[in-house]
Amino acid sequence: MLFPGIAHKGADLGLELFLEALFPYLLPYLILTQWFIRLTPEKDNSLSRFKLYIKTYGISALGGFPTGAATVAYLKRTNQISKSEANGLLSICHSPSPLFVLGFVGHDLLNNTRFSWQYLILYHTVSLFILVMYYFYHRSNPRQEIKSYNLRKNENPFISSIKDSIPTVLVVGSTIIFFTTIYTVVIYTIQTIFPNIHKNLLLLTAASLEMTNGLQISQKIFSNEPALLPLLMATFLSSQSLSIHMQVAVIAKSESISLKPYILLRIFFTLVIPILYFILFL
Repeated sequence: MLFPGIAHKGADLGLELFLEALFPYLLPYLILTQWFIRLTPEKDNSLSRFKLYIKTYGISALGGFPTGAATVAYLKRTNQISKSEANGLLSICHSPSPLFVLGFVGHDLLNNTRFSWQYLILYHTVSLFILVMYYFYHRSNPRQEIKSYNLRKNENPFISSIKDSIPTVLVVGSTIIFFTTIYTVVIYTIQTIFPNIHKNLLLLTAASLEMTNGLQISQKIFSNEPALLPLLMATFLSSQSLSIHMQVAVIAKSESISLKPYILLRIFFTLVIPILYFILFL
């Protein structure tokens, strides 16, 4: 209300980020992955459970967040996994889209995809290790009995995947626009009150509210820092942002999936992935 022009500018920036950086990388693969999970129902035995875990992880790795959350919520809603399985898979099956990391981060921001490949290999190696450990841990505990689920005969898997993908895309777009608007107003207010504020504080504020905006600003500020820039990007891609966490929370709460394992694993990745990246690649 105090800065309507600044708020409008922030909303325009959020819409631009969503349409140019995320929408082209998210919608087609979200539809495809949702379609795939509907075409391949699993049987309830130990080997099939492991295949289902791997398939769910693969879908989330290809589609990027919040594809994993949408897939886990669908499996929980259709009784293909139990509540405890959903709690664990929500936290593990959560990664940035390779097309986003390669296309937007590597090609558009860095003009080099070397960082993108290094980050993706590292991130998924750690994630798959945790997934395998979770599978063996969960298998050693008594499984909750869950009812089998079959698609209604008159339900088209492709049309159903489109219908379920649209709300997810709207959640992503809405949160990006909202938090980018909040960031723009907050930064304008801070700079008005403290005109000499350090640029790093502005960067941390941007990255904590909306990851895509944080990545873009870090490239502008530290483009001449070949060692620091990839480390910052690895940190932001691992920690994500409040915008992304809100997307996951909205999807998870629709199926009463706990966010505690998700929060703990995000803290773990934020600490471990940048450290490993520094040790292995810098």
